[in-house]
Amino acid sequence: MREARIKIPADAGDAVYHCITRVVNGERLLDEPAREVLRKQLWQIAEFCGIRIHTYAILSNHFHVLLMVPQRAPVSDAELLRRYHRLYPSPTKFQAARLDVIEAELRSGGPEGDAWRKRQLALMSDVSQFMKLLKQRFSVWFNKSHQRYGTLWAERFKSLLVEPTGRAIETVAAYIDLNPVRAGLVDDPKDYRFCGYGEAVAGNLDAQRGLLSLRNETDWSDAQAGYRLALFGTAAAPRAHAASVSPEALQQVVVTGGKLPLTTLLRCRIRHFTDGAVLGSQAFVQRQLTVYRTLHRRRERTSVRPMPALTDWGGLATLRGLRRPSLG
Repeated sequence: MREARIKIPADAGDAVYHCITRVVNGERLLDEPAREVLRKQLWQIAEFCGIRIHTYAILSNHFHVLLMVPQRAPVSDAELLRRYHRLYPSPTKFQAARLDVIEAELRSGGPEGDAWRKRQLALMSDVSQFMKLLKQRFSVWFNKSHQRYGTLWAERFKSLLVEPTGRAIETVAAYIDLNPVRAGLVDDPKDYRFCGYGEAVAGNLDAQRGLLSLRNETDWSDAQAGYRLALFGTAAAPRAHAASVSPEALQQVVVTGGKLPLTTLLRCRIRHFTDGAVLGSQAFVQRQLTVYRTLHRRRERTSVRPMPALTDWGGLATLRGLRRPSLG
């Protein structure tokens, strides 16, 4: 399946992506121990690559992650070594001996140290390298621990370029954190261990910082109350069965031209959030469209597409139109 990702110039500043990857054949292979390993690796590799995780959700057959990829900047040798130790907190004897050689080469300016530095820098601030490293690292662990071989993931990851401020980023974050609610696993994502909001409520400081940064706030209590408005339309507990939106009921809304509250619609599968290529204000999507046409030589008929008129999206639009039914 084609990867829905827009590349933007290196001087365009920080970029936010919603990435999703599915298990081969849609099999529900990720049990709780596997999800726990993937959760830990997610944070480890993000720190190694210099990437900030806003939120994520890991289910039994796929995972989502909303992440900020900073513009490339110089990274000192000391910082590269710190990140490397974060990625390999318990190195093998060979890795430890090898790292001793690398550290000596870095200090002396030797060619082996220069080559190692270039390899590490190539992995920094790059969404493709982050996802590749995460999926490969987890696949090695999973196949070894489950006595299996072969591919674990069904496809290349999909990604959606998200406007880093305003309505878009919080809406996508809420959509991701509501994954376990859509799957019927919990009524409230705070009760699901393997999502960013659940980890943040449980006290994980990295998860709290991720949600604080998307809301541009500094106090977790205030940020949590505000974020629950995006999740439920209220800062209180969710209503019983608030997650239930049957395909039949949704289709009736589509046919009659009706509208739903955004918090209700986010409990449906919205393909625009995975296949729309770019999501944000019309001005943001138009800027990316200009870049897209230049890089990919798209025909002029490509245009900004408003989100379907089923709710008040706050002016959100996408780049890629979807031919198949997009909600359900």
